[in-house]
Amino acid sequence: MNVARMRVAAIHEWLETYAGSEQVLAEILALFPQADVFTLVDFLPENQRGFLDGHRVMTSFIQNLPFARKRFRWYLPLMPFAIEQFDLADYDLIISSSHAVAKGVVGRPYQPHISYVHSPMRYAWDLQRNYLAGNRLRSLPPRVLMHYLRMWDTRTANGVDHFAANSWFIAQRILKAYRREAEVIYPPVDVEKFSVAGNRENFYLCLSRLVPYKRVDLVVEAFAQSPRRRLLVIGDGPQLQTLKARATHNIEFLGRVSDEAKRDYLARAKAFVFAGEEDFGIALVEAQASGTPVIAFGRGGAAEIVLPGKTGVLFHEQSAAGLLAVLERFERMPLMDPNEIRRNAGRFSASRFRHEFRALVARSMQTRANATELASDGILAKPVIDAA
Repeated sequence: MNVARMRVAAIHEWLETYAGSEQVLAEILALFPQADVFTLVDFLPENQRGFLDGHRVMTSFIQNLPFARKRFRWYLPLMPFAIEQFDLADYDLIISSSHAVAKGVVGRPYQPHISYVHSPMRYAWDLQRNYLAGNRLRSLPPRVLMHYLRMWDTRTANGVDHFAANSWFIAQRILKAYRREAEVIYPPVDVEKFSVAGNRENFYLCLSRLVPYKRVDLVVEAFAQSPRRRLLVIGDGPQLQTLKARATHNIEFLGRVSDEAKRDYLARAKAFVFAGEEDFGIALVEAQASGTPVIAFGRGGAAEIVLPGKTGVLFHEQSAAGLLAVLERFERMPLMDPNEIRRNAGRFSASRFRHEFRALVARSMQTRANATELASDGILAKPVIDAA
C-alpha cells in the first residue's frame, strides 16, 4: 500500500502542553501528514499548537466533563473506557504514543497497531508507591483501582502488533509488564537548536519539572552542603516552595525561562546535574548538544545517553552524599571536549528518529501484508474438523 495514501490514526493520551511526548507526536505527524489525531482531551494553548499544522483532532467524552480543563487527571478511572470508545474502523494504520492508556485503543484485525511507549502506565506499575504515598487505609480504593488498571494494561498489550520503546530501560519495563519485546527508537531531540559556547562559567545547572520523582530535592540538599558551589535551577512545579525553603545562598531558582534563555544557560554551565531516574531524559541530550558535561544518576535513560568519562559522569548512590562524591571526582578530572560531547548528542537527532520509525512502519505493514496473502491462499485458514 502507498504510505502517502494510507489512512493513519495517531493516538495520544492528552494535549495539555508541548513537552517530550508531544515532540514524538510532532515527528509522527510530520511523517504522516494525512494522519488524524485522537486524544482524551485537548487543552493545548494556541501558542503551542503549531506542530499540529491543521491535523484533525478528535477528543473523548472526558473533554466535556466538569472541571476537565484543570483537573482531567481526576478522571483516570474513566480513561481506559474512554480510549476504547474511539471508532478507528476507517483507518489502515494505528500509531499510539503511550505513557498511560493510549495503547489500549481497540483496532480491527486488518489494522497494524504500532505503539511507541514512553513508559508502561506509571501510576499502576513501578511508581505506584509515589502516587499512593500516605495512610494505607485511606489509600485502599486507589490501590484497588491500580490493581484493575494493571490488569487492563496487560490485557490491552495484546492489541499491539509492534512495540517501540524510547530507551532500553523502557524496553525492559515493557518486557516485565507485558512479556513483549520492543524495538528501541530513541525520541527525537532538535539538537541543531543548541550550540557550544566559547567560555564556561562557574555554575552548575539543574533543569527539570519540580515534582518528587525528578529528585531535585537531592540536588538542592547536596549543594546546600557545599556552599562554595553555585547551582542554578530552571523549572517550576509543586515542589518549588519546599525546595526554596531548603536552599542556601548559593542556590538560585530561575523558574520557567524562555527557550532562548534555556539554551544560553545550557551553553554556559560548568555541568548539568540530574539526580532522578528518567525513562529517557531529553534535557540531558540538550545539555550534551550544548557541549555541556552531564552529571547524572546512573540508572534509566541517563546510562544510555552519557558516555562516562567522555561526555559526563554517572553516580550510583541516589543520595546527596552520592552526588557530592561524584562532584568532587568530576572537578578533579581533565576537562572534557565540548565538541565530542556535542557529537554524542547526534545519536538522538530528529532525522535519526524519522528514519528508524519509518523503517518500523514499513516492516509492520509488510508483515501484515504477508499474513494477509497467506490467509488468502488458505495457508492460515482454520482446518476443518470432521465431527464424525
